[in-house]
Amino acid sequence: MPFHPVSSEKLSQAVVRQVEKLILRGILRPGERLPSERELAERLAVSRPSLRDAIAQLQESGLLTAKPGAGVYVADVLGGAFAPSLIDLFARHDEAVFDYLSFRRDLEGLAAERAARLGSDIDLEVIQTVFNKMEAAHQKRNAEDEAQLDAQFHMAIIEASHNVVMLHMMRSMYDLLRGGVFYNRQIMFKQRTTRSALLDQHRAMNDALQRRDPAAAREAVEAHLNYVENALRDQQKTERNEEVARQRLEHATQSD
Repeated sequence: MPFHPVSSEKLSQAVVRQVEKLILRGILRPGERLPSERELAERLAVSRPSLRDAIAQLQESGLLTAKPGAGVYVADVLGGAFAPSLIDLFARHDEAVFDYLSFRRDLEGLAAERAARLGSDIDLEVIQTVFNKMEAAHQKRNAEDEAQLDAQFHMAIIEASHNVVMLHMMRSMYDLLRGGVFYNRQIMFKQRTTRSALLDQHRAMNDALQRRDPAAAREAVEAHLNYVENALRDQQKTERNEEVARQRLEHATQSD
């Protein structure tokens, strides 16, 4: 008969499942340090031996990593999502930049629709909070802060879509963007007109999400990324024109 004795789940396994869910849902992030063993055992209401057993299992599965003298951290499970050779290839070819933007336009448009329909009130409050910070940073004209908040705003929308596969995929894509693989976000914030336009676009996204209007949220995301794409194309044209002008100047100077 297909029956087995019933046994209660080991405490260590319950801890493993809880930590796994926190990582899966993006609540515990790569590189984040876990509380001390004593504090974590108290929070989970388990013995320290049970906790050690759970930590060991999570380390063996590659989800956690220990740093001697520093504690236990969430492993960079996305670190191998792209091979170094592929990352170098992305960085060397403009085609990858525009394919990246096309990919984001499709995925983030869908995420915005889902966030408007499925996001909780707290999710929308997080998005509103990040946007409020964007408005404050806009007054200070700090390109680095604006770029960082821009990334947080978009990731807040992804998180509010409540799709864990999309969450981890887009987080890995944003890691490449932060590393300057596709383009430098700060370039987008240099000119006053561009900065104001970008803020207005994020305001439109936020307004649509707060109204829980899926179609308007998707439309606002797509309009924003179309603008970014056109701005990058214009930037590339300007750089090419400057190079041609420099060559002409050098030639004219040498001809004198």
